[in-house]
Order: sequence, then C-alpha cells, then structure tokens
Amino acid sequence: MASISHSSLAFTGTSSASDLFRSSSNGVSGVPLRALGKVRLGMRRNLAVVAKLRKVKKHEYPWPEDPDPNVKGGVLTHLSHFKPLKEKPKPVTLPFEKPLVDIEKKIIDVRKMANETGLDFSDQIILLENKYNQALKDLYTNLTPIQRVNIARHPNRPTFLDHVFNITDKFVELHGDRAGYDDPAIVTGIGTIDGRRYMFMGHQKGRNTKENIQRNFGMPTPHGYRKAMRMMYYADHHGFPIVTFIDTPGAYADLKSEELGQGEAIAHNLRTMFGLKVPIVSIVIGEGGSGGALAIGCANKLLMLENAVFYVASPEACAAILWKSAKASPKAAEKLKITATELCKLQIADGIIPEPLGGAHADPSWTSQQIKNAINKEMDELHKLDTEALLKHRMMKFRNIGGFQEGIPIDPKKKKNMKKKDEPINVKTPVLDLEGEVEKVKQQILKAKESSNEPPMLPLTETIEKLRKEVDTEFSEAVKALGLKDRFATLREEFSKVNAQNQLLHPALKEKLEKLREEFNQGLASAPNYEDLKYKLDMLKELSKAYDLAEKNKKAAKLKQEVNKKFSDIMDREDVKEKVEALKAEVENSGVSNFNDLDDNLKGKIVELRKELEFEFIDVLKSLGLDVELKSKPVEQTLPSEVKTKIEELNEEINDRIENVINSSDLKDKIELLKLEVAKAGKTPDIAAKNKIVALEQQIRQSIAAAVESSNLKEKHEKLKAEVSKTIESSGGLDGSLKTENPNEDSFSFDESRVVGANRTFG
Repeated sequence: MASISHSSLAFTGTSSASDLFRSSSNGVSGVPLRALGKVRLGMRRNLAVVAKLRKVKKHEYPWPEDPDPNVKGGVLTHLSHFKPLKEKPKPVTLPFEKPLVDIEKKIIDVRKMANETGLDFSDQIILLENKYNQALKDLYTNLTPIQRVNIARHPNRPTFLDHVFNITDKFVELHGDRAGYDDPAIVTGIGTIDGRRYMFMGHQKGRNTKENIQRNFGMPTPHGYRKAMRMMYYADHHGFPIVTFIDTPGAYADLKSEELGQGEAIAHNLRTMFGLKVPIVSIVIGEGGSGGALAIGCANKLLMLENAVFYVASPEACAAILWKSAKASPKAAEKLKITATELCKLQIADGIIPEPLGGAHADPSWTSQQIKNAINKEMDELHKLDTEALLKHRMMKFRNIGGFQEGIPIDPKKKKNMKKKDEPINVKTPVLDLEGEVEKVKQQILKAKESSNEPPMLPLTETIEKLRKEVDTEFSEAVKALGLKDRFATLREEFSKVNAQNQLLHPALKEKLEKLREEFNQGLASAPNYEDLKYKLDMLKELSKAYDLAEKNKKAAKLKQEVNKKFSDIMDREDVKEKVEALKAEVENSGVSNFNDLDDNLKGKIVELRKELEFEFIDVLKSLGLDVELKSKPVEQTLPSEVKTKIEELNEEINDRIENVINSSDLKDKIELLKLEVAKAGKTPDIAAKNKIVALEQQIRQSIAAAVESSNLKEKHEKLKAEVSKTIESSGGLDGSLKTENPNEDSFSFDESRVVGANRTFG
C-alpha cells in the first residue's frame, strides 16, 4: 500500500464561521478551508504501491478455438452452452420394466453361450426376442397413469434443447430478462423449421446431476418467466409464431422467488399470452406441473406426448393431502385424470403425439420428428386464421374448459347418488328346500322325456339361477373365511378396468390370478361351509348339464328342420327335377335293374349328377355354419393294411404337431384371449364381438396351418397321396368296374378342415 507523510500545518489570521466549516470527507478535522490551499505536502521519495489480485474462476466461453462453419444449424450454434454429452447416459430401469430386463438378460446369456461354445442358438434367440417384443408391446399399450408419470420423469428422457436441435435447421439461443438475470431453467431462442422462423421457449431440465443443479431441475424463478415474456413481446413485434415446450415439476417455490414476485410473474405471463397476435402452439414433452407449466402454456393448441402428464398437483402431493400418505400416489394419479388420453377426452389437450415403445428416450430422433410433423400441421391450420379469429380461438379454447349449461336435463346414466348404498344382505336358502325344488324340476324333465315333449325350460332356468346365487354366496363366505377378500376385490377392480378399455390381459395380471386361484383351491377344503358349497355346486352342475342338453337338442331339431327344408328346395328345383327324370328314363329304357350292369356312359352321368348335388348340399351345410368333411369308405376298404397304418401314423403325427403348436406361448395367449372374448360376448354377441371372435379364429387357423406346412409333414403327405393313388389305380377303381375321375379325391385330406377341428377343441 502507498504510504504518505503529512507536513505540519500552519494557521494564520482570523477565520470566519464558513472557514471553520468542518468536513469528514476530506479526512481533516477542524481545518479552515482557506488554509487548505496553503498546505504544502511533503512526500517521501521511497513511495511504493502494492496491489493484490483476487483469484476467480475463469469463465468458460462456448465458442471453440477453431469453429466449424459447416456445422448443422449454422456457425452461431457454437454460441450455445448445450453440447452433446461426452459419455452415454447409463440405462435406467423403471420398477414396472423388470420383467423386460429379465428377458433381456436371458437373451444376453444365450448369445454369450453361443459365442463360447460355437453352437447355433439362433432359434432360441429369435424366440426370446419375439417374447421380449411382445412383452414390451403388452406393457406399453396397457400403462397405468402412475407408470406414465414415471416415464415422463425418466432421467434419460430427451429435453427441450434435444428436441429443438433435432427439429430446427438453425437455432440461436437468446438470453436475459433485461433486469439483470438469466434463468437457465427456461431457454428461449429463434429457430427455423423448413424455412419458417419460430420463437422457441421451454423448460430445460438437466441430462445429469451437474446439469440438473445448474438448471434447477427445470423449475424456473420469476426471472425465467420474465425472460419468456420479453421474448413473447419480441416474437409478437416481428411476427414470429411461438412454440413452447413444457417440462417442469412446477415453478421454484423458495423464499427468494416469492420475494421477487413469482405469482406476479406467472400472472403477467398468462395475461400477456392471451393478447399476442401470433399463433402459439404448446407441447408437453414431460411433466407439466401447475402454474409453472401454464405460464408458457396459454396457447391456441396444446399437444402432449403419449407418455406426458399435465396436472395441477403432483400425484404424491395429492395423495398426501387426501389420503395422508404418498403411497396412495397410484390411486391419486388415476383420479386426477392427468394422462394425454384423459385430457383429450376433457378437451384440455388438443392432440397426442405418439412415442416409440419404451418411451421417448428409446428413440429420441423419431420422437422429435413426430413433434416436427405436429408443429407443421398445427401451424398450417392456425396460419389460415386472421388476427381477430386467432385471438378469439385462443380465448374460446380456455372458456370452453369445464363449461356447462343450465336447464338441460342430465342423462340418467350420468346421475350419481352420493349416498352410500347399503350392501345387499344375502340370505341363504336351506339345503332341504333347495333339494325339494331340484327334485321337482327333475320329475318334470323325466315326464317330458317320456312323452317326447320339450322339457319345461322356465322352471329349469329359474332353479339354475337360484342355485348360482346360492353358490356365489357360499363362495363369498369361503373367501372371507380364508382371509382372501381384499385380494379378490383388488383383482376384480383390475379386471373391470381391462374389460372397460377392451385391452389384452396383461401377463402379470394373469399370473397373479393363477396364484390366487391356486391358493384358494388349496385352502377351500378347510373352509367351514365347504360341504354346503360342494353339495350346491354338484346340484348346479347336474341341472346345468340338463339345460345344456335340452338347448342342444332344441338347436339340433331346428337345424335339422332347416337342412331338410333347404335340401327339399334343391330337389324341387325345375332343372334338378328335369335331370333326375331324364336319368330315370334312361335307366328304365336300358332294361337293367342292377347298377353294376349299366354301361360306363350311364354310370358316368349318374356319378356326375350325384357329385353336382353333393356340392350343392355341402354349400347349404356350410351356409348354416357347419363344417363338412367328405369321406369315402370304399376307398379305405380297398386300401391295403400297410397303407392304412401309414395314414393313421401320419394323422397322429399331424395331430401331435397341431397340439404342440396350440401349446406354444404365442398361440396359447391368443386362445386365452379367444376364450375371454367368447365369455364376454355371451349367448347373444353383438357385431363387434362377432368380428373379434372371427378374426381371432382366423389368426389361430392361419398360425396352425403355417406351422404344419413349415414342417416335413407336407412332403410325407404328398408321398402318401401318390402311394394311395397308385394303389387305387392298381385295384381298378372304386367298385372294380367304374374308374374314378379323380383317384385322390375323398381319400384323406390335409387341409384347413383339420385345423378347424383343432380349433373346435379349444374354442
């Protein structure tokens, strides 16, 4: 430091009051001002100045020493601090994705074994990969709301800047709120898509812990919202359409932010956005939390990624308020209606942008392309509106949310009685009374059988219905006694959701059901009401068999009547009558009474007419939904025992192959689904249910046929077919005198009819 020595001061003359004015700023106390001019300062010659520089962190500028002028997005891209990560982010497995990880580990183990041993495991690998893809599809097409929340919060989910750099041709980031601060949690900038300029702004989360701390985990302060508002005014002035990306848990709610006016900043943004004269499109790419999301979300169009969520309070916060525990967050997520599908139904969101299976982080570039297509589509639509229509469109979008009209009668289906309904009290019928009713119905059925009349269906149906209720009551008591009531109730709720949404049964849910069923069956014998339950169940089975038999006989009689009527219609046709009469006349004129004595020409005519009528009869039977399989006993009788043995062996091999295919995992799932659809459809299925059942049957048939044809069974069939043909030719035809036109016909068939037979076994 500099050292200064002062000389002595001499004061002369008298001083006035003003001269005696004292100043604390000049460092001299009690010195007249006039005397200061006469002061002579003497300084030492060895004057030294010492300065210390404080060490600070060197500022890192994003501009490189040798910038590439041909970089994508233009040379100004180098100004952005957002650079590709040096290390690939570690994969993160969500709790509900653990079954997929297990299959993936199996695939890795099999590949490792194949590399170590040199053996070919390609079939096993393909099978496991198909299983993995199917499990992935089943999982991500049946996601629960809380699972979508977890995907929206995934650490590797692409951020706002990831999408912006993927979809824009050029992008320049703009900083600062012009009030002394630049909030990194909100990023703004100008970019172009297909030659159109847009103002982009959005919440920016970090891609790792360091970035998350820097970006404040995507939670903006008032400075961020004021920066966004400044850019909105800028875009409005220059006529740039605005695209906002929402991905925040909410505005930062610390003491400093509240002191700086967090609520005022958000409110100011809301008011400003409704007055902007340019089109605005908002896209929720992750989670949109409360006012922090809405502050840049008052747009003409609000789009959401498939697994994004938009909420007024997080599921955890809602659960803590309503159920006093964050563990109830799955229930809260469902009740809040925060997913893209639910919000589109409520007309809060205007569209859903698809994501790849596995979420946006599974294929970020594909997701970005879908966002780009959605922006172009919505902007093309909004550009057609003039300024007044654009402002009205934005205002009406929010005015229509939650709107209602008075005086309109409510649909009875939508009425809800807030009073809790009392649970119905099930009163059990004594076993002796039930026995009497069942015995009475049995006597009526026996009397009807003796008199060849139809059994009385009404008493039978009523008794069966009563027995069903009794069995249900006994089962409920058994479940309660075994302590499984809550688990059954939970499963029932899950099943009702699946049925309501017409979704496939999830493998995990199916496994849970099987375990519960097995546990119930094992403990049923120890239930106190087991004997009553078993006795009532046996009575129900007995009456149900009688009912099914009566229904079957009734249907068979009706079908028989229809078949006979249609056959009579064919035989009564004029052209058929003429042919039959002409053949009769020719036979009478020949004077021969035995068929074998007829000449070959007349035999051929008879066989031809018979075949023609047979084909018409087959068409009639098929039109009634019957499967027809032609068999010819004479051919089988003329075949040697060796050939018959070969045919039987081939048929057994074909049946075994079909059974193996049916028991495979993929086809088994389809069969289970078919059973489920048939059960849901009931006795009188509607058109949609019929179409589903028919489509599933067709898929199963095709799968079985493809599996059988892919094996060597087809070659064996062809060889055996040729052998049978030679045998028939060498034996001189069917009856020794008449040669068959097609020796292979009616021997045995290797076609879809066998597949149909297999289908009937499990359908």
